[in-house]
Amino acid sequence: MSYIFLDESGDLGFDNNKNNSKYFIITALFISDKKLLEKLIKKIHSALRKKIKAIGGGVLHSVKEKPITRKRLLTKLLKLNLNIMTIYLDKSKVYTDLQNEKHILYNYITNILVDRIFSKRLIDKNKPIVLVASKRETNKFLNLNFEDYIKNIIKNNHKLDIDVQIKTPSEEKSLQAVDFISWSIFRKYEFNDLEYYKIIKKLIVEENKLYK
Repeated sequence: MSYIFLDESGDLGFDNNKNNSKYFIITALFISDKKLLEKLIKKIHSALRKKIKAIGGGVLHSVKEKPITRKRLLTKLLKLNLNIMTIYLDKSKVYTDLQNEKHILYNYITNILVDRIFSKRLIDKNKPIVLVASKRETNKFLNLNFEDYIKNIIKNNHKLDIDVQIKTPSEEKSLQAVDFISWSIFRKYEFNDLEYYKIIKKLIVEENKLYK
């Protein structure tokens, strides 16, 4: 089995709200054995529970965790047989029309990222492929149309059938690992902070900018 896990960082807000990010990033993690990711997440969460009895839910969030936890998780990912691809968007480069069609923009970015993964043959096409996108409470762009869109793109461009799923990080623990990775890459562009990015840089096989 081949797995692709997707998560994003930043937002697609285009008004002048100071809380809106300057960049939007979608990151893909691909791996053949997702049990390795699940085991890592469970181990780190278990260690945290021993220190903080009140912790619950089984979900690790990069934004909320302490630096020591972030670095520990990212460092342990280096020992797993996985790869990362990311695409980042400088929102100031987006045409006005697309700013008002956020779901189209989101699908477009995801399409480019997924298409690059298959074009570069980073996934074993001879095995069943599962793509899992992270669903957030604040995410308005992931829905059944997204599933159909990605399935059709891959089927038409690469002649492959793929199982597309949308899950929360609590439902699919592997997504929690992508959350930390995407957040680390986001910090690089949004705040010029390379502290966490440097840890996982060697795992990144491609890092592209949209609208150069």
